[in-house]
Amino acid sequence: MDKESVSPIVDVRNLVKRFGDTEVLHGISFGINQGEVLAVIGPSGGGKSTLLRCVTNLEPVTSGDILIGGDELVRGGVYAPAGVQRRICLRVGLVFQNFNLFPHFSVLRNVTEAQTVVLGRSRAEAEERAMSLLAKMGLESRAHAYPCELSGGQQQRVSIARAMALNPEVLFFDEPTSALDPELTGEILKVIRQLAEEHMTMAIVTHEMAFARDVADRVLFLDGGHIAEEGTPEQVFGHPSSERTRTFLRRFDESK
Repeated sequence: MDKESVSPIVDVRNLVKRFGDTEVLHGISFGINQGEVLAVIGPSGGGKSTLLRCVTNLEPVTSGDILIGGDELVRGGVYAPAGVQRRICLRVGLVFQNFNLFPHFSVLRNVTEAQTVVLGRSRAEAEERAMSLLAKMGLESRAHAYPCELSGGQQQRVSIARAMALNPEVLFFDEPTSALDPELTGEILKVIRQLAEEHMTMAIVTHEMAFARDVADRVLFLDGGHIAEEGTPEQVFGHPSSERTRTFLRRFDESK
């Protein structure tokens, strides 16, 4: 199906976020289509993580609209009833930069717990789903280990499996490699690349410019709480129209 012929699965309109008197997101609007990979790039402090936290309902917005699969999570800054919010939020998953695993749970229980508590799956069904995902992540043999016994890359793969266990329609990544050394970063980028090949709908906040250019269908350059540039990787990386984008990419290249 032509991605442009369908409504966005994530539709964000005029999103504003303030912390006290400080406005950190200034009327952000964008969409994510089914099966699309959106990379969100930009300088630190530009609002990237705040944007993801707002869209995934971890941070309340000040004003604006967020629709997930056509359902209104928030309209004009007014949120849907709590029960509707919970139902909508089950359609999205978030992978944090610092893993956020339960240290006192085994790998298997980290991946099964939300399935049984939130979705009401039986333990057998949850464990079957968990083991399938752990095998996909190359971690089937580590199911009974604890997070402290895993490398950072392995912990992040567990957190990806945990997010996918709830069968989200959209998967958000908040700088998933920022806590990892370069060798382990490659493990996570390989997993995300595989998910992209399987047409998983994803939005990825990342500082890995080469990865974003290679994997994303579309790129947002966020700077100072504004979308300074949006387009295909070829447009944004190859022929940026904004001087701010050109400066950012030039400095990024020089820092390598």
